[in-house]
Amino acid sequence: MATIPVQKTPPRIAPERAPLSSEGPRFAAQCEDWDEWDKPAPPLRIHGNSYLVGTCGIASILITGDDGHILIDSGTEAGAEIVLRNIRRLGFDPADVKILLHSHEHFDHVGGMARLAQATGAQVIASPEGARALARGIPLADDPQSGMHPPFPIAPADRTVTDGEEIRVGHLSLKAVATPGHSPGALSWTWGSCDGAICHQLVYAESLSPVSSEDYRFSDHPDRLAAYRASLAKVAALRCDILLTPHPSASNMIERLAGAAPLVDENGCRDYSEAIATRLDARWQGSRNNELARHPRLHQGRSRKDQRRRRCAFQRPSFAPRAGRRGTRSGQAR
Repeated sequence: MATIPVQKTPPRIAPERAPLSSEGPRFAAQCEDWDEWDKPAPPLRIHGNSYLVGTCGIASILITGDDGHILIDSGTEAGAEIVLRNIRRLGFDPADVKILLHSHEHFDHVGGMARLAQATGAQVIASPEGARALARGIPLADDPQSGMHPPFPIAPADRTVTDGEEIRVGHLSLKAVATPGHSPGALSWTWGSCDGAICHQLVYAESLSPVSSEDYRFSDHPDRLAAYRASLAKVAALRCDILLTPHPSASNMIERLAGAAPLVDENGCRDYSEAIATRLDARWQGSRNNELARHPRLHQGRSRKDQRRRRCAFQRPSFAPRAGRRGTRSGQAR
């Protein structure tokens, strides 16, 4: 029988960093639905090597690996400092972040990208449209929220990523899913994460909410509207065990992280997409009704059959959100 010399001690198992069991309830106690974008939040381990390191109101996701880490979204310029602090609180070195990614190219999610690039030395990888916005420091002219937001520090992209492309750092692999709609260059991300033998597919789903400037009408842009609906369908079809979103409250993350609702839900992406589709249908129909009110002659001189055919061409299925989903506060940008 083998013996262990008395001077040798068995190696210690490193304690889990920011376990969900304790930090999830702490996050819920410190943060509230649709909270301030720059309000500090504690970092926590979501599952395996995936961590939430953002603020109460804006998510930032850290995926760690032996050869370097990947970070999705910076938050605002001020929020980036909280992200850096949370990475250090977890015991990781920001200098080990090798790649910076984004969800959509608005200041509340990429306003701190320049600061993070400077602090980490990481490569900034963006969608082609996202790269153009990052180079300008403002949303593109065809963004539904163009003109609504203040400029943010310019953060030139080192390269671009296209739909379906995988971003790798060592054994880490994240797949880009182009999901335009909320912004032209919006991206969702999906990856696998294991905790021992328990593996889940995580999806960081783009906001996709139909928020726009007052003078933007989705009905004026049929091509963009078709791409928007296609994005919703793509997210709904993703393999999705754990759903995460750029605004935590958009997917009930506060309650789910606290254990008050299931964190793992294979229908999460589908339910999320269906609820947003309902909101988009309402926005489209409202825009269409306003157009008809301004131009009543659009329907004059047409037969009932022709009018019915035209209405059906514009209609889309409307999905009802699942019971128990939280609503949104009126007037707050998503």
